[in-house]
Amino acid sequence: MTSVSELDLDLDVFQGPFDLLLAVLLREEISLAEVPLGEIVVAYIDHMGEDGEFDLDLEAVTEFLVLIAALCELKSRLLLPSEDGPEELGPQEAADELLARMLEYRRYSRAAEQLSDRFESERGYLYRSAPLPAELRRVAVDAANAVYDPDLLGSALGDLLVEPEDLDISHIRPTVSLQRRLQALRDALGRRTEFDFDEEFGGEDRLTQAVTVFAMLELYRKGEVTWEQDRPLGPIRVRRLRATDAGAGS
Repeated sequence: MTSVSELDLDLDVFQGPFDLLLAVLLREEISLAEVPLGEIVVAYIDHMGEDGEFDLDLEAVTEFLVLIAALCELKSRLLLPSEDGPEELGPQEAADELLARMLEYRRYSRAAEQLSDRFESERGYLYRSAPLPAELRRVAVDAANAVYDPDLLGSALGDLLVEPEDLDISHIRPTVSLQRRLQALRDALGRRTEFDFDEEFGGEDRLTQAVTVFAMLELYRKGEVTWEQDRPLGPIRVRRLRATDAGAGS
C-alpha cells in the first residue's frame, strides 16, 4: 500500500515526510506559495514504482489526490488575485478546508465500501436477461402494450411475493429406528432393574411403542430382558435378566 504517510520528500524548502509538510504548512512555518506541488506529485509516482512495478492501491491514491488537489486550490488562491483583492487564508481556515475535503473523501469512500459489500452479498442473485419474443420484435411498441399490461404484470409479481401456506405433512409417517429403541430399553434398564412399560413409554406414539415391543423381543432373544403380564391387555412389567438368569434360561 502506497500511503501518503510513507512518502518522504526532498524539496528545496522542506525535507521530511508528507504528513509533516502538511503540519508546517497549516502552522504557516512554510508558505504554500513556495512549495512545488508538481515535485510532490512526481515524488509520489516515483515512490509508487520503487519496487519495479506499480501496485496501485485505489484508496491510498485517492487520499493523495484529495490532499494534493486541496493544496493546489489553496495555492491558486494565494497566487491568483480575486476581484475583491488577494484572498488571505489563515492557518485555521486552511486547516478547516483540508479537514472538510478529507471528511468528504471519507464519506464517499465508506459509501463505496458499503456498495461493494452489498454487491458481494447479493452476487448470488442475478437477473435473468432474455430477449423479446420473436413475435414482438416485428411489431410496434403500441401493439405490445396490451401484452405487457402493467396491471397484469403487477398482479403476477404480487402472487410471487405472497408466502405459500405451510405444507401439511401429517400423512407422512415418521421413521422409528429399531437400534434407537434397543438403546432406549437398555438405558431404562440401566437406571433400574425393572419398570412398567406404560409408565416408561406410554407417552410415545403407537408406532414408536410397536417398534419398542419388537426391540423387547430382540433383547429377550439375546437373554437380556424378560417381562410379566398378569392378564391379557394388562400392564407389562419389564425386568432385566442377570447373567446367571440368562445362563439358567439357556
